[in-house]
Amino acid sequence: MTENIRLPLERPNVKDLEPFGQLVGKSGNSDLMPIDFYDGAVRVSKPAPFHSEHPVDLSVTMVEPRKSEVRYMERHFQHTQVFMPLGGKSFVVVMAPPSSDDMPDLSAARAFLFDGSAGFLMHVGTWHEFPFAVEPSTEIVVILSSQTGYDLQNNDPVTEEAFGPDLDKKDILARAGIKLSFQID
Repeated sequence: MTENIRLPLERPNVKDLEPFGQLVGKSGNSDLMPIDFYDGAVRVSKPAPFHSEHPVDLSVTMVEPRKSEVRYMERHFQHTQVFMPLGGKSFVVVMAPPSSDDMPDLSAARAFLFDGSAGFLMHVGTWHEFPFAVEPSTEIVVILSSQTGYDLQNNDPVTEEAFGPDLDKKDILARAGIKLSFQID
C-alpha cells in the first residue's frame, strides 16, 4: 500500500532553506568581496561556498513539466550542488535534510517553488529530486561533481537506483511505500 504525502509549495527564503543549503541570488546572504572594479560599477560577492572533491561540471539542462510526484531522491557525499535558472522561469525542488541514515527523513521533506530570480546551493548530503519545471523548456544551470555523472551511468537497470563514491539515489516508493507530491497552481 502506498502512502501519499502532499507537500505544500513554499517560497524559498534564507531561513527556511538553512537545513538544505543556501539561496544564490540578490535575496540571499552574500557579503561583497573587497574588490573594486570600475569605480563600484561591478560588485563581486561569494553567496555560498561550493565544495567538490573531484573536477566540476557545468551543464545546462532543459527541463520540461512532468508529473508532480517524487519517486526517487538522491544525495551527494563529495560535493555541494547548484541549480541556477536561466530565463527567469520557475522550478520546484523537493528536498529532505542531510542525514546519516540510509533513507531520507520524508517527514522533513519540503517542496520549494523558485520563481526564476534566484538559484540554490545544496549542502553536501541534502536529499533531493531533480528540479521540476513549471513552464515548458525551462533551462537550469547545474554545477556538480563530474563523479556524479559516472555514478548515474552505473544505475541498476531494473530499479533505476544508483550508487557510487559521490551518489546515493534511492527509489523511495519501492523502499518506503511513500510517494511525495505537490500541486502547482
